[in-house]
Amino acid sequence: MSGWFMEARSRLSLLALVLLANVLVAPGFLELRLVDGRLFGGIIDILNRGAPVMLLAVGMAPVIATRGIDLSVGAVMAIAGAVAAATVNAGHAWPVAVIAALGTGLACGLWNGILVTIFRMQPIVATLILMVAGRGIAQMITEGRVLTFTDDGLAGVSSASLLGLPLPVLIALAAAIVTGLLVRATALGLFVEAVGTSPRAARLAGVPAPGILIGVYVWSGLMAALAGLIAAADIRGADANNAGLWLELDAILAVVIGGTSLYGGRFSIGLSVLGALILQGMRTCILRSGLPPELNLLLMALVIALVLVVQSPACQPAIARLTARLTRKGTA
Repeated sequence: MSGWFMEARSRLSLLALVLLANVLVAPGFLELRLVDGRLFGGIIDILNRGAPVMLLAVGMAPVIATRGIDLSVGAVMAIAGAVAAATVNAGHAWPVAVIAALGTGLACGLWNGILVTIFRMQPIVATLILMVAGRGIAQMITEGRVLTFTDDGLAGVSSASLLGLPLPVLIALAAAIVTGLLVRATALGLFVEAVGTSPRAARLAGVPAPGILIGVYVWSGLMAALAGLIAAADIRGADANNAGLWLELDAILAVVIGGTSLYGGRFSIGLSVLGALILQGMRTCILRSGLPPELNLLLMALVIALVLVVQSPACQPAIARLTARLTRKGTA
């Protein structure tokens, strides 16, 4: 655990800076209020609004660790939300709608995994197919309109609270903890990293690489479906055009900020969640400051460029030398 905190120091420092910026633009940012058993405040707002991206990042991190990428998670959110709304509107109970939406996410992930593993498509191409087709599928389910629903049980996925925290926050944290235990308390995480580092060597070492590859895409689809349920419950409707739009890019950026290399290999679920919170904190700061929301896109692009330059093979040797020099000075 101490090793994780050592590795997370830079991200925790960045998150602290983002929170400080929020305090400067909104002095009451750190205040917490308990209303009807639920906490409200700036921190809670970042956690609640960042929950969908946290879920997507939890699913995306293992995919990127295998040298893959999942561009379809935003579209899967739209499909899952549409399935849930259509199911309750057809007269089924909300648990059935939740199961149907999660099953849809699993099926979408399985589709991506089969294309990548069995048909050996490039992950960016395989998931691009579902990214494009997914919104069409969602529009077919909703018949091209925002499909609203009045079921309080399904809406409770977003509006309910437990122990003072909004349910989306608890869902995202639970997903991160379960995923973290699966990949760190078992050999599964080592298998994922082995496949991402050298697929051929992993196969020769007896790692079930095809099953691992399909599994990470299925898990990513399940996390996207959970995020889609939260998005649909938040507005009590399924918006096939806007649900999850561009969130796949936020998820990728959150994972990269968390230190997972796009070249595959080592990854961290906890640091990816921190990356998602940093992004949501930046977005909240811009909105609270009164600056044009379009700055979000520019800021995200700048962060992506900076992170990728730092991770590039050209910069890594220089960063390693600088880190070693600072370490020697610190121990002298």
